[in-house]
Amino acid sequence: MDNKLFLKKLKNRVLILTCLAAASAGFACTEEEEWVQLFNGHDFEGWIVPEGESGWTIIDGVIDCDPKYRTEEAASWRETYVWSEKEYGDFVLRLDWRIKDTPSMGNVPLIRPDGTHQLNAKGEEIRIQMPVSDSGVILRGLGKAQVNIWTWPIGSGEIYGYRVDQDMPPEVRAGATPATMADNHIGEWNTFEITMVGDRITVLLNEHTVIENALLPDVPESGPFSLQHHGSYRDGEYTGGPSLVQFREIYIKEL
Repeated sequence: MDNKLFLKKLKNRVLILTCLAAASAGFACTEEEEWVQLFNGHDFEGWIVPEGESGWTIIDGVIDCDPKYRTEEAASWRETYVWSEKEYGDFVLRLDWRIKDTPSMGNVPLIRPDGTHQLNAKGEEIRIQMPVSDSGVILRGLGKAQVNIWTWPIGSGEIYGYRVDQDMPPEVRAGATPATMADNHIGEWNTFEITMVGDRITVLLNEHTVIENALLPDVPESGPFSLQHHGSYRDGEYTGGPSLVQFREIYIKEL
């Protein structure tokens, strides 16, 4: 789609969503700024990419991640991700993503609407074996503030670090849990629209509101965002929910 047409179609809807998010967080809605393209489809200009064979490449105009091609161990999770050079405070971030394949299996819990896990009659978590892939978008430099991309039945878009934190109030954990499973089929493209205003977040996935004005206590006021690398490739097999994922059409609007 032509960039100008893309921006024009978004203009009215995003302005309304931005004003609603700002108002609910106690901010005035000011005149919207311009969308800025963060990925040019050719190189990693504006991004910090891990050194060496990182598993991150650009293929056919999209950012491609494949743990099979990561050749070095990282000292921390931050060293495996692709990071924006710039830091952001309040913004609307829009990007397309897709999971390419799910070659490994995972033991996945069933998640209830309040963010807790379903238990059996013995009080044990109910888990199912299923093909998995795992990635996400880290916001404001905080690993806990991750908008998940994965294959779990709950669907993508949840704020995993807040949902599983048992020290958080029940309403915070519930707010970080997707309201619906809005993912397209594996291999198909999906669209995130993420609005951050103060310590509040709203996530649209394929035009469905999966997270609405959720509170993220103690989230930094600003920071870079990143695309997550997850899992590994060892002894000829993918393990740990590998990030066989791609990204494209990445735009941001600062508020």
